[in-house]
Amino acid sequence: MADYPVQVDVVSPPRFDRVQLLLRILLAIVLGWLGVTAGWLVAVLYATLPIVAAIAISSEGSDAFTRKVAPALWRVIAWLLEFSGYMSMLVDRFPTYEDHAVKPSIRFGGHPTAGSALSRLITSLPSGLVLAVLWFVSSILWVIAAVFVLVGAPMPPAILAYQRGMLRWQARLVAYHASLIDEYPPWSFDTDVPAAPIASAGAR
Repeated sequence: MADYPVQVDVVSPPRFDRVQLLLRILLAIVLGWLGVTAGWLVAVLYATLPIVAAIAISSEGSDAFTRKVAPALWRVIAWLLEFSGYMSMLVDRFPTYEDHAVKPSIRFGGHPTAGSALSRLITSLPSGLVLAVLWFVSSILWVIAAVFVLVGAPMPPAILAYQRGMLRWQARLVAYHASLIDEYPPWSFDTDVPAAPIASAGAR
């Protein structure tokens, strides 16, 4: 899917650190205690992204949205994707502005309207339902991956490939859902590393 306007390049280490595994578990516990769960975050993003896009398009216009608002929105989404890559054990470093082991990139395009932005509350559903199934499988693979980390074994390439494909599906759906692109997320589980990034993840 190298021609699709959203790509995610991932550089995974050959082995994962047990300390980082513990940090992930502690972080998940703390976030859960604060009420910030993956399901809660998905629900908020699903409900708010089209509304935020519709309001911005109505006030700024389609061209200004793509030129000014979309890059700022993408920077937030890109960091969340990097965080998701860390938590799903694709990479072993917490995302910072200095180090990007997960590198989302996007080619903004299209002429969204307020109506088309709101319509994505409906049109995103089929791809979102598939993503929910992918997440369920991903959670099982996470437990298996954690066992490999605990015993100090290399991460199986098949697990990394699956988690990479899930992250790319997620990135393409969110970009479409936020009206950053017009192209619907492809019905393709992309596990291969793209040939080259097509654009920067945003002004960082």
